[in-house]
Amino acid sequence: MNAFETLRLLAPELILTITGLGVLLVDLAMRRRDEGRTAGILALVGLVAALIATVALIFGGTGAIVASTMVVDPYALFFKAAAIIGVALVILASINFMKGRSRYLGEFYALLVFAALAISVAVSATNFVLVYLGIEFLSITSYVLAGFLRNDKRSEEAAMKYFLYGATSGAVLLYGISLLYGATGTTDMAAIGQLFQANSNTMLLGVSAIVLLLAGFGFKASLVPFHQWAPDTYDGAPTPVTAFLSTASKAAGFAVAGRVFLTALPSFQVQWVAVLTVVSMLTMTLGNLTALKQTSVKRMLAYSSIAQAGYILMGLAAIGSTQPFDGVTALLIYIFAYVFTNVGAFLVVMAVERQSGSVEFKDFAGLSRRAPGLALLMTIFMLSLAGIPPTGGFLGKFFVLGSAVSQGLFALAAVGAINAVIAAFYYLNVVRYMFFVDNEEAKDVRVNPGLRTTLIISAIMVLVIGILAQPVITWAMNSTHLTIALGF
Repeated sequence: MNAFETLRLLAPELILTITGLGVLLVDLAMRRRDEGRTAGILALVGLVAALIATVALIFGGTGAIVASTMVVDPYALFFKAAAIIGVALVILASINFMKGRSRYLGEFYALLVFAALAISVAVSATNFVLVYLGIEFLSITSYVLAGFLRNDKRSEEAAMKYFLYGATSGAVLLYGISLLYGATGTTDMAAIGQLFQANSNTMLLGVSAIVLLLAGFGFKASLVPFHQWAPDTYDGAPTPVTAFLSTASKAAGFAVAGRVFLTALPSFQVQWVAVLTVVSMLTMTLGNLTALKQTSVKRMLAYSSIAQAGYILMGLAAIGSTQPFDGVTALLIYIFAYVFTNVGAFLVVMAVERQSGSVEFKDFAGLSRRAPGLALLMTIFMLSLAGIPPTGGFLGKFFVLGSAVSQGLFALAAVGAINAVIAAFYYLNVVRYMFFVDNEEAKDVRVNPGLRTTLIISAIMVLVIGILAQPVITWAMNSTHLTIALGF
């Protein structure tokens, strides 16, 4: 592979690297003049350029190994596109929201760009060393972002809890990688998979590695029992950061887990499917039951995010089912719809929080009269999270439940269906407050242009994915087929 081809394949990562460094330099020059606005716009431009480069690679039909440690295939490109879109939406909505809250907004936007870079590296990694570096790079940027509001004790507490759990899970993940290296003498995923298939006397070691690796990936995806950090961190972090952590960062955990299980541990599929099935059931149930008791919409969405991770995990557990209900296809469709849905929901919370300083259910009372457009958008996002047609969330739930049934995981599908009914109660409760509960003391909610644009884009995409679903389904199916056929 010549140098030009290597640069073409790594174009998204190179653009993100240059953008992040450029944002820092621009912020140094312009900080006192526009409070980070220019840096934020530059970050958006760089993300759009990286997205264009990613889309160009998607249509290029690539499947090449770069530097023996990264693969540029449709599976990785799918997650890169989803992560870049999620980060871009967060930055677009943050430009006005974060204004005046910190003197270091350039660093805020640069960290988000570097987080997108970390995700891009992690989802392409075919070597466990690079997987670990990518996950840790993402974690470090996320710790700083969670505690970015230095004068806010809740933000500092969120960052500290996130850091402590992250450091522990990172050590556990590294120990799981060391077990695989000790057993095979390599950190290359494909080589590890081949060696395990040739040696059938490694059951105990394989199961141990699965549990340890799942602890590391489960931390990023906020799966039970590795979820304890998520509610407090989501609640205390700046709301734009919460939107990022609950979407793009979570998607990275699932992307890496899917590649690792498919590539390095296919010999233990029976074992890891059983583990993932149990974890999925626990994650859905605990997240939904705890969300029912919340009085804060932001904290409710934090527990909802945990429950949503359980639904997404259903797709990973149902790997091997037949198309169109293949588990990986379902995983990809659900995550793509979830990015727009959850970003939109948290950004509505951000708008209410900016106006009232609080995000209790009572602060949403009468929102249909104070901000009818905002109430309508929040209704779309709540319907999508509940899995009600014609939204993208319905399409995602349809496919993950269909994949579980297709694979014969009837108990998992039943638990998923029951949890969907439970979740609908607290999602629709938000709608009830907005349209049927009065709050005469509440003030009108004003939405700045950047936030309004982000919300409209998110809502349109949620409806487009649900109504005009075939392009997304085809894209997901093609990504799944090519990734598995190439053996990565």
